[in-house]
Amino acid sequence: MGESMIEEKLPVLKVHMLGGFSMEYGGKPISFRRNTATKSMKLLQILLHCGDEGIARSKLLENLYGREELADVANNLRVTSHRLKKMLVDAGLPEYDYIQIKSGIYRWSGPMEVEVDALVFSNLVDLSEKENNEDKKIQILKDACEVYHGEFLPGLSGEDWVLLESVQYKKKYTQALGQICDTLMKQREYETVLDLCEKASELYPFDEWQSVQVDCLMALNRYKEAIQLYEDTAKLFFEELGISPSEKMMNQFKEMSAKMSHKPQALNEIKGGLKEEEEEEGAFYCNLPSFRDGYRLVRRIIERSGQSVYLMLCTVTDGKGHPMENKEKLAAMTDELYDAIKHCLRRGDSFTKYSPTQFLILLVGTNQENCSMIFDRISRYFAREHKSWEQYLEYYVSSIADVENDNSRISFRSNGFHWD
Repeated sequence: MGESMIEEKLPVLKVHMLGGFSMEYGGKPISFRRNTATKSMKLLQILLHCGDEGIARSKLLENLYGREELADVANNLRVTSHRLKKMLVDAGLPEYDYIQIKSGIYRWSGPMEVEVDALVFSNLVDLSEKENNEDKKIQILKDACEVYHGEFLPGLSGEDWVLLESVQYKKKYTQALGQICDTLMKQREYETVLDLCEKASELYPFDEWQSVQVDCLMALNRYKEAIQLYEDTAKLFFEELGISPSEKMMNQFKEMSAKMSHKPQALNEIKGGLKEEEEEEGAFYCNLPSFRDGYRLVRRIIERSGQSVYLMLCTVTDGKGHPMENKEKLAAMTDELYDAIKHCLRRGDSFTKYSPTQFLILLVGTNQENCSMIFDRISRYFAREHKSWEQYLEYYVSSIADVENDNSRISFRSNGFHWD
């Protein structure tokens, strides 16, 4: 069946596997009515990805069924293959066998040309390694990065074979983009690098591509954008995910911050940039890196003044002393706790979100007794609309002097605070 079709000029079947799975035929998206997580769909993805080389039957069974215990594996594979062929025709592809089996090797065998983005990407990267001309090499790598749109088959990320392939594709993308950036930065093509790294930062926000973007913005004298990107990245790392960055990342940001201070400006311009955009009532909220720097400054000041300063850690719990795990409830409670802290404290006090369940507060010019009263105020405001919420809030307080002791439950380390 279908030999005459091979002679016809059929449209190219375009297959997207990077960043999600989809197919186009004749310029139109192919819609599969059934659940895309079926065995038939997995078989389709395996065969398309293996291309002309095909896949051995034993490997196919391993990838397709994993550790499932089947009474009749051969029959299951036959049924799945039959369903796949019917699924393709029902989706609008020409009548054809589509699966070739020869010497125990299974291959995709359609009447039309097939273009799989993952294979195109990989082939371009391999081609660049054989190219000696630097400009041509970089252009090939740029073409490869243009094809790359994210993780390989993210809908099947739990499958072992998908995970292994995904790691390799990401590694190739990272190395390719790194080569491009190194070369183009030397050629001062900052705008091009900026565009490429903007995409990379969206795909992999924790792979430090933002640092390359900042270097580009600095080189282009776009200081305000560089500062904004730095602040947004710090917020992403420290607040939204509740994790501390690597020491390497912090050092990079310190270097960037130092570079940013080198642009000559008049004092009035500098003062304008330092002012808050809006005068807000209540405590001052800042990201964790800024809070840490403020803590260090205050600690130096009180060495001379002897002023009393306390750290307070407020934690949202499950009511039994353990961190809250219900994500929806936690989100609602942390939003309410943020408002409570901001409302109940003075403008001279500062606070930050330390983890998904915790806020850290720096209280200047107070004492142990007042700390208890402050928490009571926060707790009452926090639970003003839901009285039962008081049981979910706990706190620990320590003077800065105690924080520096090894026995304190709160300790300060080079890359952030630690609470035992």
